[in-house]
Amino acid sequence: MIGKKTLETDPIPMTNVKKILEDFSGKFELNYEQNLTLDHVNKFSELSFEDSEKLIDELESIIKRKYAIKIVDVLPEDLADLRLLFAKERIPIKKESMEEILDILNKYR
Repeated sequence: MIGKKTLETDPIPMTNVKKILEDFSGKFELNYEQNLTLDHVNKFSELSFEDSEKLIDELESIIKRKYAIKIVDVLPEDLADLRLLFAKERIPIKKESMEEILDILNKYR
C-alpha cells in the first residue's frame, strides 16, 4: 500500500485489539478486514481487558511477554495444549514451569 508503513511490531493480546477496534469504530467506519478482525476477537477472546493484563503480568515472571500473550490468547487447558504452543519455539520450558503456568491460568477461568 502506498503511504503505509509499519510503526511497531510488538505483539498485543486479542483483548487489546478488541478495545482498539471498538474505540476506532465509534469514530470511523471499519473496513472489511477490520470488521472480520473485530468479529473474530468477539468470538474468541474469553477474558476481559483488565484480566488479560493481570494474567500477562503474572506470566511474565515465568516466561517472556510474547509467549505470555500467546498463552493468554489461546488459554490452553492442559499440558498437551500448552506444549503445542511451544512446539515450534526453541526455548526450553520445564514441566514444573508449565504446571505453574496452568495453575495461574486456572485462577482466571
